[in-house]
Amino acid sequence: AKAQAGGMLLALLGWVSSCVTTFVPLWKNLNLDLNELEVWNMGLWQVCITQEEGVVECQAHGSFLALPPELRISRLLMCISNGLGLLGCLLAALGLEGWRACEDKPGQKQRLLLAGGAVLGTAGITTLVPVSWVAYNTVLDFWDETVPDIVPRWEFGEATFLGWFAGAFLAAGGMLLACSARSTSTTMPPAPAGHQPPITRGPAGGHHHLHPKNADLVI
Repeated sequence: AKAQAGGMLLALLGWVSSCVTTFVPLWKNLNLDLNELEVWNMGLWQVCITQEEGVVECQAHGSFLALPPELRISRLLMCISNGLGLLGCLLAALGLEGWRACEDKPGQKQRLLLAGGAVLGTAGITTLVPVSWVAYNTVLDFWDETVPDIVPRWEFGEATFLGWFAGAFLAAGGMLLACSARSTSTTMPPAPAGHQPPITRGPAGGHHHLHPKNADLVI
């Protein structure tokens, strides 16, 4: 039960963090040397400029096809991850021991937990891949020697680290839930065997089952 509660908590934290990572414009940060009081932030959906007075101006990206490949694919993968995370949490919740759903079918509860754990693990991978891809390209651009040093470079944003934590939480939560399903299946008590009436030998050496009501008739 503790493993299931811990896995469910990690899965929920990972799913919420993944949803936040998808929509916040903090995947990349850019500080301009000419105007240090102006900070640019880029996300999957828009670019925002934060000025000294605290004014934030955001502008959505142009055409989807005009985006770089990593942003296009990252959009799709993050949306898929959010959907898989929600589905995995729902499946795993139905398979928890404390819920009355499918209480009389322990085998079905075990399958729900395994399915939820597998879906959550897949959601974790689909979160880690786009975040790591964008981070890798950011590193390549930052250390690109063909670009003059005076040109500002994009750096990691807060959403990058949040996405890594989200993917790790989803994967860890799914693994805990799947392992808890296997442990509950091995510790389930065996089904009670049917009660067999006592056996006695008849006069001819045959075996006869005694019925409780007729036991006093046997000599």
